[in-house]
Order: sequence, then C-alpha cells, then structure tokens
Amino acid sequence: MFIVHEDNFEYRFGDSGPKYLMKGPRMNFALVRFKPGEDFDAHYHNIMEENFYILEGEIDIVVDGVVNHLTKGQMIHIEPGEVHYCINRSDAPIKMVSTLAPYQEKDKVVVENPKL
Repeated sequence: MFIVHEDNFEYRFGDSGPKYLMKGPRMNFALVRFKPGEDFDAHYHNIMEENFYILEGEIDIVVDGVVNHLTKGQMIHIEPGEVHYCINRSDAPIKMVSTLAPYQEKDKVVVENPKL
C-alpha cells in the first residue's frame, strides 16, 4: 500500500501532458491535462488496455478513425490494437484520468499518417 499526492509529480510538458502518479508494477495511473489545441501522437498498445475518465472539460478521442466527443463524467475504454488519438478542440483546458494495464515498460506504437 502507498499514498501519493499529485502535487509531488509534474506534467511531462510543464503544465500539460501526462502526469504519472504510478507506473507499474501492474498498471499505470496518470492525470492528463491538455490546453486548447493540444494533442498527442496517434498510437496503439499491443498488450495494454487504456481508459480515459474526463474530470474537467471536453475532448475528442479518435479510436480507429471514429471521433468520440467526451465530456466531464464520461469514460472511454480502448482495447489493445485500437489506434487512438486525443485532441482538445475546445477553448478550455481538459483534465482526465488515464489508466493502462497490464503494465508493460514499452508497449506504445506510434502510427504515422493515421486515418483521423
């Protein structure tokens, strides 16, 4: 058992991107923040499944070419092999929880020129 506080961790890009509160040994748990217009590379995972739960704001999460517009209180589950891409097209920041399991140190495959 352990307890952490998000203030003790940093977002990957200063004030945005993922902030991992836990990486392994069985899953990853992160807070993700995107400013308006921000996104990340389309990718998929071979083994890990990923969940996003929206805490604040709204975001488009494209899965295998289908745009899913999510708002506060919604969750999306993404299976291994499903190409996904997130973009904040709103004029306000988005904050969401991301979980990935089962933990793999390297399981992200970036997709060049995906159908978005």
